[in-house]
Amino acid sequence: MSKFLVLPVAAAALLSACAALTGPAPVDNAALPEAVRAPAGTKQLAVHIVDDGKITYECREKADAKGSYAWVFVGPDAALKVDGKSVGKYYGPPATWLSNDGSKVTGKQLAVASNGAANIPLQLVEATSVGGDGLLKPVSHIQRLKTVGGIAPAKTCDAASKGAKEIVGYKADYVYYTR
Repeated sequence: MSKFLVLPVAAAALLSACAALTGPAPVDNAALPEAVRAPAGTKQLAVHIVDDGKITYECREKADAKGSYAWVFVGPDAALKVDGKSVGKYYGPPATWLSNDGSKVTGKQLAVASNGAANIPLQLVEATSVGGDGLLKPVSHIQRLKTVGGIAPAKTCDAASKGAKEIVGYKADYVYYTR
């Protein structure tokens, strides 16, 4: 095979592999609650799936209601996947998405929208810090969509269980946008 033929074939294979990293089809923002729609002027960059994520909650006394207790969100720990293959991780606090290529985004929540009583809410996040060269470097916003589970435990949280931690499973899609 000619070296001139190998280069275009290799380039096509590389482009195909990169395209596979973007995940599922584009999101129809018009179908989402307005609060979590991607901002005008942004373009969908990629989608990563969390199918076995974990959220840690801790039983704490409420600061504004002494003697009352509640399960408080501590942080997430999840593998980001495309077609079942790990492409990075999501952890916090602060909310951080780290790609296997070394690129990273840290963000702050802008808005949420309910996705039913049994699921953590849909979410819109703005990137506050990006780093590394790679897929996530140009990210400006992230949506959390298609959430399943992840809500605080139904288990009793009182003075006797103060400091107890519970880990709850969840699933979601994280959709990345760039300007």
